[in-house]
Amino acid sequence: MERARALGYDAIKVRIRYAAKTDVGMKRTHNEDYFALIEDEQLFMVADGMGGHASGEVASKLAAEVIGEFYRHSKDQDATWPYRYDSSLSYAENRMVASIRLANQRIHESAGKNPHLRGMGTTIVAFIVKGDQAFVAHVGDSRCYRLRNGSIHQLTRDHSLLEDYKEARPDMTEEEARNFPHKNVITRALGMRDNVVVDISRVELQDGDRFVLCSDGLSGMLTDAEIHTITGRHEDLEKAVSELIDRANAAGGTDNITAMVVECCF
Repeated sequence: MERARALGYDAIKVRIRYAAKTDVGMKRTHNEDYFALIEDEQLFMVADGMGGHASGEVASKLAAEVIGEFYRHSKDQDATWPYRYDSSLSYAENRMVASIRLANQRIHESAGKNPHLRGMGTTIVAFIVKGDQAFVAHVGDSRCYRLRNGSIHQLTRDHSLLEDYKEARPDMTEEEARNFPHKNVITRALGMRDNVVVDISRVELQDGDRFVLCSDGLSGMLTDAEIHTITGRHEDLEKAVSELIDRANAAGGTDNITAMVVECCF
């Protein structure tokens, strides 16, 4: 067990607006996506569950609950942590990674104990604001985009067979990628194994930055350019997430759809 010491991020105050919405889509009978936020931590999450007999719903909700539980527990500076502290990462990064690794462990254990939950898992993408910085952590193919100065940039790399193939074949064309036969197969998710590698990155915030967290039910239906156009044209973030969902459904809505937009202003 490890103890960790927090670093202060209070010098810079960021005003945050956010909106989120989830939808079952046009083809599914139940929604295995889940989103959550911890306001006092300025932490935002989107999870996309998988597994038969509605166990995907269990996994995605459990991931968010365990992460929230860990953040409440680790507010105490003397609290013990379930994993060794990584000195190459900041306190904020260690806290995010530990919470997600713990969620993975709980999901994996739950699936092993209950035959009805066997094979369940979930993706996760989490975004937290600390002063004039933000941190993005993810496992799976749920994404985080940043909108800044009229452009959109994907901050996460999908843990998928398609992305692995593209890395091995840098000359792969867009048409080949579109027709790739196993593009929806993910290679990393919470619950798949008893341990998981969490990708995490740091973002230096600028005034007016907007971030879109989403499940692949959105990114699989809309291009990055469409996500950028829709999110950027609405001052009202509720209208932005509603149009994102509506447009994804209009494009086919083949999966559950979740969109969360977070705006950071100084």
